[in-house]
Amino acid sequence: MKIAEHIEVLDREGTLLADAAADAGLDAPVPTCPDWQVRDLLRHTGTVHRWAARFVAEELPEFQPWQERHDLDGTALLDWFREGHAKLVATTRDAPTDIQCWTFLPAPSPLAFWARRQANETAVHRIDAESARGGALSALDPRFAADGIDELLRGFHAREKSQVRTAEPRVLRVRATDTEGTWTVRLSADVAVTEPGDTGPADCEVSGGAADLYLALWNRGAFPEVSGDAELAALWSEKSSV
Repeated sequence: MKIAEHIEVLDREGTLLADAAADAGLDAPVPTCPDWQVRDLLRHTGTVHRWAARFVAEELPEFQPWQERHDLDGTALLDWFREGHAKLVATTRDAPTDIQCWTFLPAPSPLAFWARRQANETAVHRIDAESARGGALSALDPRFAADGIDELLRGFHAREKSQVRTAEPRVLRVRATDTEGTWTVRLSADVAVTEPGDTGPADCEVSGGAADLYLALWNRGAFPEVSGDAELAALWSEKSSV
């Protein structure tokens, strides 16, 4: 996906998140994040939005920690979230494509990284907000969902922090059935290695529409279909938190 497309997703998903949070109420529990209420979701995501915008706007070359706001609540918290989201959208939309700044996953450029990462960050937490509100979830575009799966598998779970490991080598296949997207995840006691495509036999395959797989891989839903060793799918659900 192009940078502009990720920014459009970021814009849409943040608006949906704020609307769902307002509908749910700040006291509402977030079923997909059991320790959180909606106010915690807004504080976290709003802080991340401002944190990300700084790297782009100031071209910060090194990691900078964030400090979540715990002094805001009610309407002020919702307004603060909307303002930070709008600033992030405007910052990424207006940034030169050749900016140089700190990132933490492979990407074609720093701006491509931040646009993609914040589109996915916001989409996942929009799902959380809508889960707190109840009712149907807003649809995810299959092409965006497949791109987000790629970021999760080949980005986050290629890092040493990933806990998805097996004592003996095993292979998990992830197959999107409604868009181009198949990944072969090679698990072992070391960090997972994910290859795009259908490369060799697998011990377990999880398949379904890209949006449903996206939810399941982010532990926001169940796998649509599981074939082979279901224990590998269960291991993912148990160990894959990011």
